[in-house]
Amino acid sequence: MSGFDIGTILNTLPHRYPFLLVDRIAELEENRRIVGIKNVTVNEPFFQGHFPGRPIMPGVLILEAMAQVGGVLAFKSFTATSRPVVYLTGVEHAKFRKPVVPGDQIRFEIEVLKKRPPFWKMQGKAYVGDDLVCEAELTAMVTEEKAEGR
Repeated sequence: MSGFDIGTILNTLPHRYPFLLVDRIAELEENRRIVGIKNVTVNEPFFQGHFPGRPIMPGVLILEAMAQVGGVLAFKSFTATSRPVVYLTGVEHAKFRKPVVPGDQIRFEIEVLKKRPPFWKMQGKAYVGDDLVCEAELTAMVTEEKAEGR
C-alpha cells in the first residue's frame, strides 16, 4: 500500500493536537514496515520551554512520534471485528544522535522485528535528511477495543 495523508491518520490514530505527531505516511507494507513523516515547526508548543532561544525537539517526543508511526502500522495491519487499541509497552536501546530543530522534517522508518500476538516488537529509526537522529526498539500491545463498562 502506498502512503496516505493526515485525514487517514486522523481516522486511524486516537491522538489529536497538540499530541498528534505524524503528518503523513509515505509507505506502508502491512505487518512489515512503514515510513512516516513529521514536519517540525517553530509553532509547536513544546518549543516555548525547550529551550528558549535555542529550540530543540525533546527526545521523548521524537520517541512518541516514532511510536505513533508504529501504531499506524499496527492499526492498519490488525484484522478484527472491532477497532484495535495499541499501547506502547516498552522502549529499549534508544539513542539520540543529533538534535532536531524547527524546519527539520523527520522521516521515521519502522520495521517489525517480531509479532507474537498481542505483542509487537519494532525497530524504529528517525532521519533528518540522510542523518540518523534517533533509533530505538519499541514494543507494543495490540488488542481489540472492549465495550464500555469498566
